[in-house]
Amino acid sequence: MIVAAKKLSQVATHMTLAFGLMYVMTGSLAFGGLAAIIEPVINVALLPLHEGFWRRLRARAGRYATAVLAAEKLSQTGFHMIVAMAVMYWATGSLALGGLAAVLEPILNVVALPYHDRLWERFEARVAGERLAAA
Repeated sequence: MIVAAKKLSQVATHMTLAFGLMYVMTGSLAFGGLAAIIEPVINVALLPLHEGFWRRLRARAGRYATAVLAAEKLSQTGFHMIVAMAVMYWATGSLALGGLAAVLEPILNVVALPYHDRLWERFEARVAGERLAAA
């Protein structure tokens, strides 16, 4: 149950960041809402394919596991940037706004999501402690 709530919260955080960035960039609630829905849906739909490819590659990496992990993270960042740019370009027809979104949106996620995850870790630890105390 906690895992599902955490995932839902991550999606909501991601959507809020996408909406906020696009709204600030365009001044349009419609473009903000469009980005908040389409960009995360594309990422959620395609990211498992990306992760599966890298999981198979890591399994064969052997002593190069660290280099493969670094390459995976760079690939994931690039993937995210391409999706952000494509959605913004599709919505506005502007390469400039698409490029700006491609740079800013992943940065916002990299900054915000670790704080989000720490809050959830604290919550999970508190719940686990309460369960132990009750047992």
